[in-house]
Amino acid sequence: MHKFNITGLCVPHMHYMADTSKKISQISAMVDEGLYFTINRARQYGKTTTFSSLRRKLSDKYLVIKTSFEGVGDEPFASDKNFCAMFADNICEALEATGADGELISLWTADIPRDMKQLGKRVTSFCEKSSKPVVMMIDEIDKTADNQVFLNFLGLLRDKYLRRNDGDDCTFRSVILAGVSDIKNLRRRITGEEILNARGERVFNSPWNIAADFKVDMSFNPAEIFAMLNEYESDYHTGMDARKISEELYRYTNGYPFLVSKLCKTIDEDLSKDWSVKGIKQAVKLLLSERSTLLDDVIKNLKNNPKLRDLVYQILIGGEDIPFSPSQSEIELGAMYGILVNYNGKTAVANEVFEQYILDYFVVDLKVKTKTASVVVSSQVIENGRLNMQLCLEKFGRHYYEMFDERELKFSERNGRLLFLTYLKAFINGKGFCHIEPGTRNALRMDLVVDYGEDQFIVELKLWRGEKLHSDAYAQLWNYLDAKNENEGYLLTFDFRKRDKTQKAEWVRFNGKRIFDVMV
Repeated sequence: MHKFNITGLCVPHMHYMADTSKKISQISAMVDEGLYFTINRARQYGKTTTFSSLRRKLSDKYLVIKTSFEGVGDEPFASDKNFCAMFADNICEALEATGADGELISLWTADIPRDMKQLGKRVTSFCEKSSKPVVMMIDEIDKTADNQVFLNFLGLLRDKYLRRNDGDDCTFRSVILAGVSDIKNLRRRITGEEILNARGERVFNSPWNIAADFKVDMSFNPAEIFAMLNEYESDYHTGMDARKISEELYRYTNGYPFLVSKLCKTIDEDLSKDWSVKGIKQAVKLLLSERSTLLDDVIKNLKNNPKLRDLVYQILIGGEDIPFSPSQSEIELGAMYGILVNYNGKTAVANEVFEQYILDYFVVDLKVKTKTASVVVSSQVIENGRLNMQLCLEKFGRHYYEMFDERELKFSERNGRLLFLTYLKAFINGKGFCHIEPGTRNALRMDLVVDYGEDQFIVELKLWRGEKLHSDAYAQLWNYLDAKNENEGYLLTFDFRKRDKTQKAEWVRFNGKRIFDVMV
């Protein structure tokens, strides 16, 4: 039987795989056009598996040389001579794996090129003697992005590409690089050193500016997930509604390949094959409670980039609408790491799993800075395994006034929503989770969906902006409750006017639904 795989390369005869044939055909078409490009996506986004699938598709028509810079160390990038020797050795290994003609292999073993000029001549000779057009694929290029020797190599490829198009050279049909970074707009970043082309001339602009834009969507769409689940279902006959489950998996992950496979693997191996909406929710809980390289990297990248962290905070907690502009460095960085995406022209966190994990990070960070860490979970709020949301909100109102005074008003206004999430986390931690509906997140309101056991609660968080907007909040919440087929909802309003600290907490009936209205 096949397995769901979350480590390394996925192969068809061993693993359940999403149907990415259309994506591979799109990339193959770029090769047919003779384009050079970079497949740049975040970690664990299926780049290596895509490389493998692409090589299989291209191998009948092209001589495909696939290699990687992973694990080669620093010595090959210490000088042009070292790099050329490493590159020649890698090509030999790749050719031997494909069963290529011995004469082609001997071109790279008889006399190792000592510099970029000789390497360029060797590439020309090799491509001229090959019976098929040659495609060069290099994986794991990130460690080389700021290395002068690698920049010289890119300059070589660029020069030969331009000369080929003028009919003056023979070189690779296509060159495909893969990594997290997009090096298309790479600039010389090493002061005092030069990028050289094949003729030893200095290159001042990007050595990879000849590369085409890579616009293929590498995420899994519901149809591609459905194909994978269908294959699984034909083996196990669980009775799942594969189409519904594929949509639900997509809702949580936005098609992030690792997250899709991880949730499937968890349901299959750890949750007794519970292929239901409930099973997916349980798999998400387990994922968020475990350490994983991907989720750890998300937080590490926020910690290492304070401006990116603040941007994500503004989006998630502040509800600010920030246009998606890759020219802005923080947005470009967040997109490169897979943390941010373009959501209808606005900058958004990539998926619900990342949102929840980042929210948990913000919650823990705020606990360290405030008295919320001392909140004791009341047995009355959790009784007989069920969450009493009404009591939870009432107690939050009282704790809110205990935690903050007028001197901390500015802090509480910026962090009010996070304060509630921090408070709520103390009750639902380990047994429930919450997420913010992206369509309702803005500076004035956001809808919070809280799952605890079999119960689901809809809580709208508002900032006070006058009586009319507060009345409008009832209608907004009613519409959302109606869409969710719920009859009860909760409205928590933060009122930062200077007024008596009198908490409002009452049930209100609005158009046949009950709304618990709390103001702090």
